Amino acid sequence: QVRLVESGGGSVQAGGSLRLSCAASGSPYSSYCMAWFRQAPGQEREGVAFILTRSGGTYSADSVKGRFTISQDKRKNILYLEMNSLKPEDTAMYYCAADRGPYFGSCLFGEARWNLGDWGQGTQVTVSS
Repeated sequence: QVRLVESGGGSVQAGGSLRLSCAASGSPYSSYCMAWFRQAPGQEREGVAFILTRSGGTYSADSVKGRFTISQDKRKNILYLEMNSLKPEDTAMYYCAADRGPYFGSCLFGEARWNLGDWGQGTQVTVSS
């Protein structure tokens, strides 16, 4: 099991920026995909971005494309989410997730790998207008 700890959340005004971090520790870190999800009060969980840990390939949801960037530091076992041009609708609890395999196939947000993976406790992002 991988332990994931998010940090970097906070309160910013619209148009501002934040960088979220997710530190992974515990069992040998060998996830196929890692991702950021978010959930606003009263809303369903939403996938934000994912990265294929071996190739570095990334995917972002349309709602954040061009504004958010997911990246990883494999040496430090840290996952990042750089968030620019923040909007009030980006307000949510942001969660880091790491799958447990399989080591092939789709990493899209609806895949079962995410329900079976490891999750952090979340970090709150609040964007005011």
